[in-house]
Amino acid sequence: MSVMVSFRAEEDDVTAADRWAKVLGVERSELLRDALAAYLTRLAAEQEALAYEREPFTEDEVALVAADDWGPAEDWSDWTAPADRYGR
Repeated sequence: MSVMVSFRAEEDDVTAADRWAKVLGVERSELLRDALAAYLTRLAAEQEALAYEREPFTEDEVALVAADDWGPAEDWSDWTAPADRYGR
């Protein structure tokens, strides 16, 4: 659900936003909406990094990283669907 937001901004910033919106072929509101979303994403990432610095991963959590490199337990590449075996 979207909500109408209204705020004051510096005239130079509004002029720059209008210029960029024209260059990108979008409405100013779309440009500002995307800019707000990107900024909020950046703030969340910074908070996550700070949380990691305060409490890094434990040895148990880091041990799971090695499981990502295991690959498949068995080679199933020689299996084919029954229809493939009989030319259907």
